[in-house]
Amino acid sequence: MSLQLGDIVPDFTAETTEGTIHFHDWLGGGWAVLFSHPKDFTPVCTTELGEVARLKPEFDKRGVKVIGLSVDPLESHHKWSQDIAETQGQAPNYPLIADPDRRVSSLYGAIHPNANDTLTVRSVYVIGPDKKLKLSITYPASTGRNFQEILRVIDSLQLTAKHGVATPVNWKDGDDVIIAGSVSDEDAKKRFPEGWKAPKPYLRIVPQPGK
Repeated sequence: MSLQLGDIVPDFTAETTEGTIHFHDWLGGGWAVLFSHPKDFTPVCTTELGEVARLKPEFDKRGVKVIGLSVDPLESHHKWSQDIAETQGQAPNYPLIADPDRRVSSLYGAIHPNANDTLTVRSVYVIGPDKKLKLSITYPASTGRNFQEILRVIDSLQLTAKHGVATPVNWKDGDDVIIAGSVSDEDAKKRFPEGWKAPKPYLRIVPQPGK
C-alpha cells in the first residue's frame, strides 16, 4: 500500500554518510524533508544535492532537517559527494541514506513501477513534527526538482498548522491568507479581531498572521 498524506511515515534503521540512524529518533519532534534518488552519479540529482546543500541554512531557519536517499552503498555516496563538491561548489552537508537492498525505498513506495523494478523514483516527502506525511511530490527523471517550491510549501504548512488559515494560489511568505473553512465566523472574530475581506462568504481574506 502506498504512503498517503496523513500517514505516520515508516520507521527504519539505516547507514548514512553521517552514521547509523533510527529514523523516528532522528526526526525527533521537528519537521523533515526526505528526498530520494534513482542512483548515485546521476546528472540531475547531482545538481539537486548541491542545491539542497546551498539551501540548508534556509531549511535550518525553518527548523527542518533534510536527508537524502539513494539505493547505492555508503562508499559510493562518499565518492559521489566529492563529485558534487567539485561540480556544484558545495558538498552535501546533510546525511545520505545508503539503501543497497532497496528496503527503505520500498517502505516509502519509491521503487519505479514501470521503468525498472529496482530503480527508485525521484520523490520528496515533507514530514511534520507528528511524524505524519504532509506532502509528497514525484518528479520524472528528466526534470530537476524545485527546492524553492519545497521551501514555499513548508512555509505554508508551518503557518497553516498554527493559525487556522489556508494559503491561496501562488502564495508566498508575507502574502494575504484565507481563513480556513473549518473556522466559523464566530471563532474567526476571536482569532482575527480586525476583521477580514470577504468577496464571498466562503472566501475570507486576512493578512498573514505575525506579519
